[in-house]
Amino acid sequence: MKLHNKTIFIIAISIIFYSCSDSGIETYVPYTPTELPLEIPKLFSDNLIQPVIPFNNPQTVEGVALGRKLFFDPILSANGTQSCASCHSPENSFTDSDRFSEGIDGISGSRNSMPLFNLVWNYDEKFNWDGSAFSLENQAFEPVTNPIEMHNTWSSAVSSLQNHSEYPELFEQAFGTSTIDSVLVTKAIAQFERTLISGNSRFDKYLNGEISLTDSELSGFDIFMDETRGDCFHCHGNVNNPLWTDNVFHNNGLDATFTDLGLGQVTGDPADNGKFKSPSLRNLKFTAPYMHDGRFETLEEVINHYSEGLVNSPTIDPLMKAINDGGVQLTESDKSDLKAFLLSLSDDEFVNNPNFQAPN
Repeated sequence: MKLHNKTIFIIAISIIFYSCSDSGIETYVPYTPTELPLEIPKLFSDNLIQPVIPFNNPQTVEGVALGRKLFFDPILSANGTQSCASCHSPENSFTDSDRFSEGIDGISGSRNSMPLFNLVWNYDEKFNWDGSAFSLENQAFEPVTNPIEMHNTWSSAVSSLQNHSEYPELFEQAFGTSTIDSVLVTKAIAQFERTLISGNSRFDKYLNGEISLTDSELSGFDIFMDETRGDCFHCHGNVNNPLWTDNVFHNNGLDATFTDLGLGQVTGDPADNGKFKSPSLRNLKFTAPYMHDGRFETLEEVINHYSEGLVNSPTIDPLMKAINDGGVQLTESDKSDLKAFLLSLSDDEFVNNPNFQAPN
């Protein structure tokens, strides 16, 4: 009896497959995403080691396109009004022109939004001003649920995406599944963020032999590199470090006491109090206000801080060698030239790159 039933079952399945084949129904073939290598500027490939790309989240055409759509879509916020781009605008080199960004409930944070570019060369993968997020994927988790940012839950955000007319298919194309979860969302956003590469400033073009710089810009670079004058290069790079940051945490003499502990809040080590990540000096033309708390509205204020505004504290960085003099004491001419050099690191092509704008 059992053998008879099994035989009927096999015959039935054979008929079904035959019918399908005969009727022209297409066999399902899983979608394979297309590899998308990063476009790395020559100065970067000449001077930097390979960028950080997780083995479990390779760059693909479909993943980057999905991440770009998610980055600009307010669907991740609780009331559908705020996207990643609300606080990280392309025209501002992916930061916010406001000192403190405002969340969906009208509540402001206490730190300036960090600009986003060249993140793929942050080798220790500590992100945020205080290094509190390890990896770009993990960093993307936090704003969705932060009560002063998107103030949503991940279950609600995922439900919104799952019920959307386009997203399930886009996830299928990018990751081979239409079942959406928070891990895949953050993977897609991280893929897009890794494409945000800025490496075509006037100074880059000068180093590539494409243009000449002004006398003021060249003088400013000399001041930047001179340990007896600007002495900026220890934390902010040189011609062999086109990132123009060391991606390390420093106390740069802003305060005698700290209302924001920075790295110290993360590590619990009092020796880290008042330390914040060195931001890149690229794109300063677009990223005002400056410092972790956006206290300086202009580059002149920043330069004046290092020239004569340094404040001592127990964790002051040893690189602030002129602390006892209040700063490096630049002349007005030095300050003007240093500003000219710093602005030569700005990359207009980056902020106007159509691949980095909101998708249609």
